Amino acid sequence: MELRHLRYFSAVADTCHFGRAAARLHVAQPALSYAIRQLEGELDVVLFTRTTRQVALTPAGEYFRDEVERILASVDRAVHGARRLADGRSGLIRLGLTGTAAFSHLPSIARAIGQELPEVALQISSDLLTPDQCDGLRDGTLDLSVLRPPAVGDDIELRTIGYEPLVLAVPVDHRLAVEPIVSVADLRTEPFVVYGSRDSAVTAAALRVCREAGFTPRGEHEAPGTAVLLALVAAGLGVSLVPASVRALPLDGLVIRDLPDGGWMETALAWRSGRDNPLVDAIVEIIAAIDFSAVTPRGAVATPGTDD
Repeated sequence: MELRHLRYFSAVADTCHFGRAAARLHVAQPALSYAIRQLEGELDVVLFTRTTRQVALTPAGEYFRDEVERILASVDRAVHGARRLADGRSGLIRLGLTGTAAFSHLPSIARAIGQELPEVALQISSDLLTPDQCDGLRDGTLDLSVLRPPAVGDDIELRTIGYEPLVLAVPVDHRLAVEPIVSVADLRTEPFVVYGSRDSAVTAAALRVCREAGFTPRGEHEAPGTAVLLALVAAGLGVSLVPASVRALPLDGLVIRDLPDGGWMETALAWRSGRDNPLVDAIVEIIAAIDFSAVTPRGAVATPGTDD
């Protein structure tokens, strides 16, 4: 039995007329009649009663019509879905996000994808450090990531989507919380709260700017993620240099201060190089077109060298 036999049968069942069905199918009527006889012979069932004036479905034909309609609808859905998937217009994307990106970037990303590709589902993994995201891209548990370069490994492609300055997080009762201007050098004697992973891009950036200011920060407490890090700062256990997007996470007992000499951090999209996935390509273009300067307070996402 071929799929065309089912489509031929459906057309005749719908019109109860071989001539009109043949015209709809753009086939010759004798060929259509022969195909229906083939189908009946294969099924060993009479599907139509035929007279010189009328064609009608038999009870078996009526049952078969209902089943064929479901089969053809399923086939059409499968074809449509496969084509949309191949065109990068539907499917599942497993998206990893670093630190506060779930708060500062994810709403805009999800909204843009929902508008442009409504048949795409997102599976979110948040508060991941860059090395963990690169591992996920390589082992296939992530399709796309929002991370802070540099990427770990040579098989990861990056596309920059913005920059944001490092800012100072201090307890609300800290001496620097009320200072009009704070510089990195003012932190020379302060205990620091840092990320627990030695591969943290944020910790590496903080260490770099402190060394440029003439000292090595004293890390006294470590945190597994951004939320815990900020909570430890709010508890008075130290200060921390963090990306400005932490302002999307208001926390009682915490003050965020600008650092004119704090430097900048890059935010980028990442995916595994050489992977043939048109959906990833489509979403990269959608995310790259988003203006993230509008999603973080006080212009925290910008370009190095621009005015804050």
